[in-house]
Amino acid sequence: MKKIFIGSDHAGFGLKNRIVEFLKGQGHDVHDLGAHKMDEKDDYPDFILPVARKVAEKPDEYLGIVLGGSGQGEALAANKVKGVRAALYYGGPLDIVTLSRQHNLANVLSLGARFLSEKEAINAVGKWLSTPWSTEERHARRINKIKQTEK
Repeated sequence: MKKIFIGSDHAGFGLKNRIVEFLKGQGHDVHDLGAHKMDEKDDYPDFILPVARKVAEKPDEYLGIVLGGSGQGEALAANKVKGVRAALYYGGPLDIVTLSRQHNLANVLSLGARFLSEKEAINAVGKWLSTPWSTEERHARRINKIKQTEK
């Protein structure tokens, strides 16, 4: 199973807790980095950046899930950390979740909690975790170009 770090501000707090239950039920090694209590005045970077930093320790091995109202700011914050490739999902076809893993080797999934039902979010997480990286040369070449800009 996978080592997964998860974090959310107040907007995704309840959904985060449900996703943690789902992931643990699947046997994953889950590390909840907060929020651990509901506080409508908290700031998403306080929870998202620790997740991104943990994923960056082993970016080809560790995975992260971050949640916020739209998921936009959370993805932006996570992507500031070298080694992180965060993809955003806030509803619609699950193809974007699949492609984020297959083509982009996303290691963080950012979810827009205000736009997803619990069922949609869990389906997206399940699909994301079960989608393997494509070993096609064109995708590896593109990821390597991204990695080069981080140096």
